[in-house]
Amino acid sequence: MELCAIGQDQFADRLKQLYPMVDTKETPLPTCWSQKDKFQDVGLTQNNLRAHYKGNGKTNKDAASVRASHPIPPACGLYYFEVKIVSKGRDGYMGIGLSQQGTSLNRLPGWEKYSYGYHGDDGYAFNSTTTGQPYGPTFTTGDVIGCGINLVDNTCFYTKNGHHLGIAFTDLRPDLYPTVGLQTPGEMIDANFGQSPFVYDIEDMMRELRTRVRATIQSLPVPDALSCWQDTLHRMVQTYLVHHGYCSTAEAFANSTGISFDEDLASIKSRQKIQRLVLAGRMGEAIELTQRLYPGLLEKQQSLLFLLRVRQFIEMVNGSDSEVSEQRAIQTSVIQSTRTLSEAELNANNAGGDDSSHSNGFSNGHTAPDADEEMDVDRPAEVESTAKKRALCGGSNTAVEKVLKFGRELQLFYLRLRSEQGESDYNKNLLQDAFSLLAYADPWSSPVKWQLDPVQRESVCAALNSAILSSHNLPRRPPLEVALSHSKELVALMARAGLGACAFANIDALFQP
Repeated sequence: MELCAIGQDQFADRLKQLYPMVDTKETPLPTCWSQKDKFQDVGLTQNNLRAHYKGNGKTNKDAASVRASHPIPPACGLYYFEVKIVSKGRDGYMGIGLSQQGTSLNRLPGWEKYSYGYHGDDGYAFNSTTTGQPYGPTFTTGDVIGCGINLVDNTCFYTKNGHHLGIAFTDLRPDLYPTVGLQTPGEMIDANFGQSPFVYDIEDMMRELRTRVRATIQSLPVPDALSCWQDTLHRMVQTYLVHHGYCSTAEAFANSTGISFDEDLASIKSRQKIQRLVLAGRMGEAIELTQRLYPGLLEKQQSLLFLLRVRQFIEMVNGSDSEVSEQRAIQTSVIQSTRTLSEAELNANNAGGDDSSHSNGFSNGHTAPDADEEMDVDRPAEVESTAKKRALCGGSNTAVEKVLKFGRELQLFYLRLRSEQGESDYNKNLLQDAFSLLAYADPWSSPVKWQLDPVQRESVCAALNSAILSSHNLPRRPPLEVALSHSKELVALMARAGLGACAFANIDALFQP
């Protein structure tokens, strides 16, 4: 096993793949040997992954151990590390295992209380005593010894050169550190905490544990009133479909399950049209349709309107909003309105002007389609072609001028909001990020390119949809999403409580076929 040097990002990704439920900011993973938590006769090199013995090595009292940088987080579920014996040295008196912080490091792991070790000279396993038990084969130069901790069953096992040796210890104590001990001159080992592929296929073992935990969850007994549970679940699914505007699917689901369908179809279709416009990047049309179908909604929720306008600015830069799409041949200005918000009016508003300022001076200058009218919200092929060229504002100089004018009006909108509602770091950052797109000739290759990703439309769409529902005294979030969020939070609480099974209670995976 050669320890290959990989970048920190690759290493972090590897650990995240192995231990997805671990919050490394809260409970860091072991990544190397500790420079501080070691006996003086242990030397460390190669980024603290190589340990060598530098003492006299005459008696057992000359043993020296080193612990890893951090304890093993319970949320790992199944933790594993490997040690390659670079050299057995004079006698090969080496121990590989686990110990709690505070355990003496002037001994091999397993000899001291609250420590566990598998020793190379005799193949014995030691559990907090100098009297070991026969466990596995001896190991020497060139061998790779792995140590695994099953935090679901609370057991420890070892591997040698990729072969599982069986369970060595049970009823492990909490907060254990990977530990290695050396005793005679010349002994040297390299550790692999995930920096390179393991010799043993630990991921296959993880898959088995994940399947077992999932089966345990699915086999939990359900109360006798099964029909009541089914009805509740059916209604949760239906409200989810209605919430997100899947009208025909909601109707079909209601018919197939036999539950009543009393929803306002016109309202669902209206929200669906608005959502489609937002997800297509046609924000100007989405805002105007919202104002027509739900009058007063955005005027009462100015922060939401600001969010929508900022997104419209981004879509104009992107060339997606209809105001900068030459193919749609819109003749009027994006900022055209019955009244333009000027600096003078802004000052008047700040001094306590009339409430008509809530129109913000924004008007798209084109008529929204009827609520009953079917709309084509997919951009024409010509627009897609323009977008693929990644030209600012679709490549139109006139469109660039419109964006700049729109930006000035957006700045005034922000200033008025700040005057009326106080400073908002969220709104400030939102506007700064959006304006920063104009600092780059090719914003799609810039550090702020993430704003142009269509996936960013989804959160804006969700915020607008929730506001519409709330205005009709309907839940802002469907019960199914709330239940899912609660379940994920419970799993996180399990992790913080030290329950290893949480590592394999993947809520998202449970919904996969």
